[in-house]
Amino acid sequence: MEIETLKTPNTNPEYSEQESKSKSPYQLALRRFMKNKLAVIGVITMVIIIVMSFSAPLLTDHNPTQTNMLMIEQPPSSEHILGTDGSGRDNWARLLYGSRVSLVVGFSAMFFTLIIGVILGSLSGYYKGFVDSLIMRATDLVLALPFLVLALTVMSLVENITVTLFVTIIALVSWPTLTRIIRGSFLSLREQEFVLGAKAIGASDMRIVFRHMIPNAIGPIVVNATLMVAIMIIAEAGLSFIGMGIPQPQPTWGNMLNEALSVRILRHHWYTWIPPGVCILVTVLAINFIGDGLRDAFDPKSNQR
Repeated sequence: MEIETLKTPNTNPEYSEQESKSKSPYQLALRRFMKNKLAVIGVITMVIIIVMSFSAPLLTDHNPTQTNMLMIEQPPSSEHILGTDGSGRDNWARLLYGSRVSLVVGFSAMFFTLIIGVILGSLSGYYKGFVDSLIMRATDLVLALPFLVLALTVMSLVENITVTLFVTIIALVSWPTLTRIIRGSFLSLREQEFVLGAKAIGASDMRIVFRHMIPNAIGPIVVNATLMVAIMIIAEAGLSFIGMGIPQPQPTWGNMLNEALSVRILRHHWYTWIPPGVCILVTVLAINFIGDGLRDAFDPKSNQR
């Protein structure tokens, strides 16, 4: 007579440790990330925002740049969900299409800043000496000037600010902080045994940097790149709010907030400026939650399991 035995889950800590060792560092990071509820909420929120922004033609029939002098500052209605602005443009359409521009500015500026920061930080941390001194002095020079003042100075010299030009200017004044972070990571990694071993067997500098050092510094790079998206979105909103960002009629969340410079709009037409303000708040919070989750996920000393 055969007796069937039920298999119970193995709760032995040694078994769990062996299971963890069998997984790659990225799988372990993903597992820690998925256990962070706020980070998961942040991802879901960002997916919803991105889907809505790129589904704008399906969610509204109005043109975000078309003015209508007969519909100036109309309150919310069935035809205009969030009313119209001071030029008769539909606020709901501008909110949806403006999210595209704000997100594109945030991610594009982060991408170009990341490229500059990784290149300069890698060179500075790996080679040290004269190269390190030269890059760090340039970094100190840019950091000595306040970000807002430097950005405003550059933008005041430009006649027509486009999205591409705006992203370029923001990236050119935002790279020093990321450069310092990557330099610090490389300074510690360059003394590790696996780097010294690669040098001993004659590996080229490019191979050591891209094959060994950057993958081991991916944690701080990803975390800071994620948080930088939120910083770039806030920068666009702030500069557009004071009229030094992307100009009208191109809709962005920032230049929609520009309407609130009028006390009359601020008091009586909440539907013009509160929705973009809420969108900026929710988006930045979601990105910060994701950044915090990534920081905990890539931290090998994290207490999360």
